[in-house]
Amino acid sequence: MSTPNLPPEIRLPRYDWGLEVTAAVDLYNDGSLPDIPEDALLIAAGGPGEIVQVGRHEEANVPLYLVDFGLVVLGCLEEEITPRGAAAPGPRPGVMEALP
Repeated sequence: MSTPNLPPEIRLPRYDWGLEVTAAVDLYNDGSLPDIPEDALLIAAGGPGEIVQVGRHEEANVPLYLVDFGLVVLGCLEEEITPRGAAAPGPRPGVMEALP
């Protein structure tokens, strides 16, 4: 008996467009900005921005946020942004931080 191909679980977006956010981590060029050297620091952690569009990364099936940081508009994952004024997210449950 074969199991039908079920679609992967869809993760709904936590944030909506228009929300003011900050970068939770340093954001580097992953090659998507061809005029800027790859791996160049684009936005330092704490940099302010605003979500201007909410979409979905088709392959990973996770929300993707277009965030206007003033200098550049970047696609960010939920783990890379934090609502402005909120504490930076800690480790996810079940994930242990490396000891120094």
